[in-house]
This record gives sequence, structure tokens and C-alpha cells, in this order.
Amino acid sequence: MIIMNKTKEELVDDIYGNLEKVVDPELGIDIVNLGLIYNIDIDDNGKAIVTMTLTTIGCPISELLEEAIRMQVLKVENINECEINIVWEPAWDVSKMSRFARLSLGIHI
Repeated sequence: MIIMNKTKEELVDDIYGNLEKVVDPELGIDIVNLGLIYNIDIDDNGKAIVTMTLTTIGCPISELLEEAIRMQVLKVENINECEINIVWEPAWDVSKMSRFARLSLGIHI
């Protein structure tokens, strides 16, 4: 068990903050505002489990995104491992995007 200076909630917030630096190169918007991150959990050993989706099945940049995500997650203090679970349910659609992302892309729903 690791000793954490922050609560799990604070660590999750830090991870979300770092993941805002990971930008989908096709859309030019970060993966958090795109709504691709569904959940982040942290176990007692400092392992972060990121549950996410992609905009399309067979996304050609999925490996690049996963590596960028892993790099940003591991920058957070007390996080020493990162597991990424890509899921397809619920399916991603533009309603999962933040207002910022929709406005940036000119999408009105």
C-alpha cells in the first residue's frame, strides 16, 4: 500500500487535469472535453484505471492516444501504474462533449 498525500478524489481531479493535455489530432479538442473519458478509479496501490471510449471503432490513432494518456496519468504524484479500458457501451456521440468542445467545433444540439 502506498502513502497518499492527497485523497483519491484529488488524484482523480489531477488526472483529469492532465488528460486535458491529450488532444485528439483529428478534432483538435482534448479527450476530456470530447467526453471520451467515462471513469477514472484508483486502487490502494496507486494504480489508475481509466475507462474510456473512442469516437469510432477502429480509430487509427488509438495506440497514440493510449500512450499519451498513460504518460499524462503517470505524471500524477502517487500514481505508479495505468490501466486503460476501452469500452464501446455506452456509445460515444456528440452529446457527451462539453459545451466548450461543441462550441469550438460549431456543433449545436
